[in-house]
Amino acid sequence: MLSDIEIAQKNKMTSITEVAAKIGLSENDLDLYGSYKAKISMKKLRELQAKASDPSKRGKLILVTAITPTPAGEGKSTVSIGLADGLQKIGKKSVVALREPSLGPCFGVKGGACGGGYAQIVPMEDINLHFTGDLHAISIANNLIAALIDNHLQQGNPLHIDPRTITWKRCVDLNDRALRNIVIGLGGKIQGVPREDHFTIAVASEIMAIVCLSKSISELKERLDRIVIAQNDSKENVCFGDLHCTGAVAALLKDAIRPNLVQTLEKTPAFVHGGPFANIAHGCNSVNATLSALATGDYVVTEAGFAADLGAEKFMDIKCRSAGIAPDAVVIVATIRALKMHGGVPKNELSDENLFALEKGFENLATHIENIKKFGVPAVVAVNKFITDTDKEIAKLKQLCEAYGAEAVLSEGWEFGGEGTKNLAQAVVETCEKENHFHFMYEDHMSFKEKVETLAKEIYRAGSVEFQGSSLKKLKEFEEKGYGSLPICIAKTQSSISHDPKAIGAPRDFVFPVRDVQLYAGAGFVVILAGDIMTMPGLPKVPAAENIDVDDDGVISGLF
Repeated sequence: MLSDIEIAQKNKMTSITEVAAKIGLSENDLDLYGSYKAKISMKKLRELQAKASDPSKRGKLILVTAITPTPAGEGKSTVSIGLADGLQKIGKKSVVALREPSLGPCFGVKGGACGGGYAQIVPMEDINLHFTGDLHAISIANNLIAALIDNHLQQGNPLHIDPRTITWKRCVDLNDRALRNIVIGLGGKIQGVPREDHFTIAVASEIMAIVCLSKSISELKERLDRIVIAQNDSKENVCFGDLHCTGAVAALLKDAIRPNLVQTLEKTPAFVHGGPFANIAHGCNSVNATLSALATGDYVVTEAGFAADLGAEKFMDIKCRSAGIAPDAVVIVATIRALKMHGGVPKNELSDENLFALEKGFENLATHIENIKKFGVPAVVAVNKFITDTDKEIAKLKQLCEAYGAEAVLSEGWEFGGEGTKNLAQAVVETCEKENHFHFMYEDHMSFKEKVETLAKEIYRAGSVEFQGSSLKKLKEFEEKGYGSLPICIAKTQSSISHDPKAIGAPRDFVFPVRDVQLYAGAGFVVILAGDIMTMPGLPKVPAAENIDVDDDGVISGLF
């Protein structure tokens, strides 16, 4: 059996100009990065944004989300890509819009984010590694801000910044736990002002969120100006705009704001742009990529990171609120293997038929079905088929979903590509025509405390919320300073609907702990840190980096 990377390398790609022509884009609309990658020109991007702003001229938007992740795997990207190919197979003009992979998971434990089997985007190696340099630009822009802040302190500190209040962190697109907490400025007066500092992974940077939510360079600059970097001696907020260096940072991001165009194995156009994680950031590809897809495709498949309690909620409450869009249908990806694991089966026994564990684990899927219904959007369950799934287990899962008011359809894109997702594609088309009463989970005017409690109780099923330390005091200060209407972005474990990564299935009535909060005024939301979540991951005992290699011809192996 071929590995994912071997399948991708054996595929014969079509030139990106031919792929672009399928959706009405000419070579003049592109900046080419070789033969198989391109960025949309700024002029064309503005035209696509204008078209997508008219609901009558844009395609149907399909959000792909999933059950709570397990080590057994769910395959959300694989289903998203396979679904886009399946829509093409049934005669629909489809486009897929996905996030860019982060190098952290590529060299860590999760791997890349290009799908799998015969449902992949290509060139797989390029996309998983440096791609068009967007993540590098975001990292450098983030760290330029950090350097400018420290230089301001060194050069006399005319803004009277209190170094103890600096909230801006440096970043790197790798899992490096040793950088979570550091001390800088050591070595004497000319080396800078000594202070405690921190690193996040690049995909958790506020710059990543700003790039993903900005439609234009002018909006990008406005958001950069609004970033709160610290407080002064009078306890007033100091914003990055006060340093008068916004133009320099924006110059680093002038290309990173433009969507990238690639293709699936079956030549379906794919916009791949932006990469915030859903457990520590807002988890969606860029607004510009989604708008470009909506302006060029009749059916647009996009995904939000991790499960519906994280990615889908943030897609609805943050991205849709910011971009003025709404999904026409939601696909909830589930696997029988993962549901059995939620039912208590260890990973080494998942190949054995176990209807009892499947039914017990279904509680997790049921919770996510309930959550999507709370947003008023019609949904369908995609059962991402594994070779070990038995006929009885498949029939049982369909029965359970039907009893819960949700249609379940097999998705076999991993094995058969678009041919294996035609039934799912047809079901999604029909779901897009169902009654839709999309709404947000909370209103802008609610207090931050009320917004947190709403998500904790309605989406996570907590019994109560515990605001630890100074978190509630800080939220009230944010409100007093005029930020009260912002949405919230909860950072918590992806491994459970709750804050506890060990609480599998469908935990209920627990205490949801908020340990800290952060204001992302530029991105336009407040980050709520729950439980032990870290914004800088670490590498596992056996990192994926041990299996990655490259030969003298530049051919890479070991990526997945």
